[in-house]
Amino acid sequence: MKLTIERAALLKALNHVQSVVEKRNTIPILSNVKIEAKGDRASFNATDMDLDIAEKVAAEARRAGSTTAPAHTLYEIVRKLPEGSQVELEHGGGDGQLTLRSGRSKFALPALPVEDFPAMSGGEMPHSFTLSSDELKTLIDRTRFAISSEETRYYLNGIYLHGAESSGVRVLRAVATDGHRLARVEVPLPQGAAGMPGVIVPRKTVNELRKLLDETEGDVAVALSETKIRFAFGDAELTSKLIDGTFPDYERVIPRDNDKILEVDRVQFSQAVDRVSAISTERSRAIKMSVEKGALTLSASSPEQGSAVEELEATYESTPIEIGFNSRYLLDIMAQIEGDAARFAMADAASPTVVREVADGSALYVLMPMRV
Repeated sequence: MKLTIERAALLKALNHVQSVVEKRNTIPILSNVKIEAKGDRASFNATDMDLDIAEKVAAEARRAGSTTAPAHTLYEIVRKLPEGSQVELEHGGGDGQLTLRSGRSKFALPALPVEDFPAMSGGEMPHSFTLSSDELKTLIDRTRFAISSEETRYYLNGIYLHGAESSGVRVLRAVATDGHRLARVEVPLPQGAAGMPGVIVPRKTVNELRKLLDETEGDVAVALSETKIRFAFGDAELTSKLIDGTFPDYERVIPRDNDKILEVDRVQFSQAVDRVSAISTERSRAIKMSVEKGALTLSASSPEQGSAVEELEATYESTPIEIGFNSRYLLDIMAQIEGDAARFAMADAASPTVVREVADGSALYVLMPMRV
């Protein structure tokens, strides 16, 4: 194999694929990126056996062929090469080394047999549909903060993607929860998604996908089966195993009859929560909301830090209520609300509270209160 490629194109592809490769690997081949050259294209492929990314870039293949090389080392070398330089990659076949030349620099990297590189992207995926990159960003950005990091509840370590019905309209819904808060966001159901099974997309896949979406403006082709999901856009393709578990019946934890409705200015509320929470203890981050007609008082206190109180104007017509929340969870939810006003639907100090954007019904958040 022998190819010449522009540094910028090579760096972009390696940046995408090397982030999938774990820093420590017990299986040597999983530390490597697979490089394949053919015609006017070169493809780069990396996997951790759960997640696989492949990207094609323009290159001049003087001799077609394939090899593998250490992903992180190759990326670091290319990152440090001068901008605008041309990079030549050459491999003589067998167990020989991969030679990288650029200007006056020359590197020889150990190559492992390409036959040892695991293939993950095959297999039939019967369900396929297309989403705009903006819709996919919305589903990810407004839910991923609520993904659980508790490994024992592995079925919560991702975003639950499934078809559902909302006010008689079919939607594609993304849900994430860690048991303390729940995020539910929906977009219109795309054509072809009607019969799809509910799937749990792992956290690492969600994060890698989101990075790729930053450089994509077109549509994303999504294909899935009961065990795998594939996202294809531009010259990149991301294939991932799905979490093998059952996502809980989240509808049961969304209250329907919360009748104490509070509306606040999102920006003023966020800033006030941020200020008052400076007093709350690092561990609990507790903050108290005292609500009565037309007014909201935020307060926090701790034996070490003292106390803080801040009053805000608010729209509220029901009986007074005092309720405590984790301030960080409140701020996470406020960060997802894009409009000017947020609506809290409460029942009492011990029951879950529903938070929504006043102007947009596509996103819903549930927050468990805490004792303050």
